[in-house]
Amino acid sequence: MKEFWNERYSQPAYAYGTAPNKFLETQLPGLKPGSILMPGDGEGRNGVYAAKLGWEVTCADLSEAGKAKALALANANRVSLDYRVGDIEILNFEPGSFDTIALIYAHFAASRKAAIHQQLHSWLKPGGIIILEAFRKTHLEFNTANPNVGGPRELGMLYSPEELFTGFPDYEVIFLDEPDIRLQEGIYHDGTGAVIRYVGQKPNLKH
Repeated sequence: MKEFWNERYSQPAYAYGTAPNKFLETQLPGLKPGSILMPGDGEGRNGVYAAKLGWEVTCADLSEAGKAKALALANANRVSLDYRVGDIEILNFEPGSFDTIALIYAHFAASRKAAIHQQLHSWLKPGGIIILEAFRKTHLEFNTANPNVGGPRELGMLYSPEELFTGFPDYEVIFLDEPDIRLQEGIYHDGTGAVIRYVGQKPNLKH
């Protein structure tokens, strides 16, 4: 998988463009800037956007090529990113490190998804926010018909509301929607896709 992403991000063009995800654009400005983790941020379009809003941004991805392009994009926008290369399961952050975690098309193998959600939950501060946009289960109908829209071809890597409720238990659901949308994010997200959009707040610690 690392080789796949290094090859994709080694191309001159930004695979998913340089503009931020539109759902993230609707959510992040309403939050007070703090520390944010962006797993799977690839070439850094969303991390750079958050940094321009005043967030302290940590990006994580498997790809060294993605990191190089993300740092170039950050430099062009006069912001900085803390970019970690490695599998999300072996990255070390202290519990409660982040005010917000943004999962923008960060898809994980079905066998690993629950453990990664638990890890992300531990890294989020009490009262912290999860922002997620991902492909939902019915997206297979769309990317089978149109490969240009992208997204995993394995059902277990796609999302359902139930997986979010299980992965982030007792969170207050601030927003949840399952629309079909027209994606125009670079050359690999181009077409109609089935997505899930979720914002949840981690419970505060009881005193």
